[in-house]
Amino acid sequence: MPSPSPAAGLALAVADGVATLTFDRPQRKNALTAQLWADLAALVAQAPARGARVLVLRGAGGDFCAGADISVFDTVRRDAGTARAYEATNSAAFAAIRDLAIPTVAAIRGICFGGGFGIAAACDIRIAADDATFSVPAARLGLAYPHDAMADIVRACGPQMAKLLTFGAGRIDAARALGAGFLAEVVPAAALDAHAAGLAAAIAANAPLSVRASKAAIRAVLTGDPADAEAARALGAATFDSADYAEGRAAFRDKRQPRFTGR
Repeated sequence: MPSPSPAAGLALAVADGVATLTFDRPQRKNALTAQLWADLAALVAQAPARGARVLVLRGAGGDFCAGADISVFDTVRRDAGTARAYEATNSAAFAAIRDLAIPTVAAIRGICFGGGFGIAAACDIRIAADDATFSVPAARLGLAYPHDAMADIVRACGPQMAKLLTFGAGRIDAARALGAGFLAEVVPAAALDAHAAGLAAAIAANAPLSVRASKAAIRAVLTGDPADAEAARALGAATFDSADYAEGRAAFRDKRQPRFTGR
């Protein structure tokens, strides 16, 4: 059931193992204030604790997220000192999404710009409506993009597209984002919500420990970090002693749908 967000502009709801986090400032194209960046990190962390097996991020109205609310930059990002503090809050939000134990799905329609693009890049899977538009306009504002968020972008769409987007500050459509590998799928705009819900339900129905181990293994491949590889090996080994593995084998034998509990 829905939970009130720490500040107006974000909403988290959990049902049937699926958490949905909605950016809810459609009048500002779902742009995030400094407070909302902090609230975003907190809400993302709540999802597994509330029983979610997958988290879907989406925008209210016709857009995903326009990124940071530029109208407050004269105050919260006016110089190097304030910018560092602001970007630390941004980075915490990106990290909360990137490091979440459960899978994350970005369901993108309309505008996906700047920090919104960074949020999507931090997600595990990105699907978009055919009307989605993508941009990283930092160069038009005269500011730099945080290093950790840039790492997500490079991994998500490759170095050439990352350079094209950040150096040129132009826009690309969903078809081009799909071709670059940034998107897993593009669907008609009218079908996006249902498609995202179906994908999330399919993930939530699978064995949570298996999905978590797969996420950790993929992360280890991408980072090349020995600590990540060891964590993935431990999570993978644990699946073989789990009740869910026994349930999966029994369901296969009995020709029925498995009922996984995450234990």
